[in-house]
Amino acid sequence: MSAESGGRTGLQGKLSQWLRGRRPKEAAAGQEAGREALLLAAASAGLPLAPAAHPAPGYRCSCDRVGCPTPARHPVSFAWQTQSTTDRAQIERWARHQPQANFITATGMVHDVLDIPLEAGREALERLLGSGIEVGPVAESDDGRLLFFTLTRGTPEEEDEWWPCELDCHPETADEHPGLRWHCRGSYVLVPPARLPGDQAVHWVRGLEHPLPDPLTLLEVLTDACSRHVGEEPDHENAAWPLRR
Repeated sequence: MSAESGGRTGLQGKLSQWLRGRRPKEAAAGQEAGREALLLAAASAGLPLAPAAHPAPGYRCSCDRVGCPTPARHPVSFAWQTQSTTDRAQIERWARHQPQANFITATGMVHDVLDIPLEAGREALERLLGSGIEVGPVAESDDGRLLFFTLTRGTPEEEDEWWPCELDCHPETADEHPGLRWHCRGSYVLVPPARLPGDQAVHWVRGLEHPLPDPLTLLEVLTDACSRHVGEEPDHENAAWPLRR
């Protein structure tokens, strides 16, 4: 795998180098500045953002829900779809007033996300880059997923020809759906930098300087790698993906 796809690169990598050796207060201030810069970069790239929960002690979530099934992985407001924005001033206010908050990005507006198991994703990313296929931003979640950010396919004229991600799985049933998830209308993903319980995180593998590709240019390689990962042969004809017929 290329050096670019093998670790944290771009702005986040530079920030990590800059933070090494700094005193605790300086490091904390630098991390906060770096977090805000990455969030603003995401908004500048067109990703609509909204505040999300964050980890609490004891592998818990900052929300009030007892036994939250998706700790630190969900929006804080039920109105997250209408709340999501690319407005710089609003994102700055959220980031500064909620310094521990993660952020989600609402999919299906400007971008979609193809979300697959980590090992399958790494294999697919290596194949895509080796074939010279344009790959956009990619994020890695330490809980075992690789997220490929793409352009959205938009809303077709016939609504029944489009399957929102939520019909395929909800985050709390993710273990029952180990394969590819297509986050489109009505869905969201955490946007880096984000913190998960157990000192895990979501970070960029390929940064936002890479243009968003058409998802169909990545789909065959991703599904082939994912099918091998879950021990099934790919069924391109009958697969439950949000494709136009």
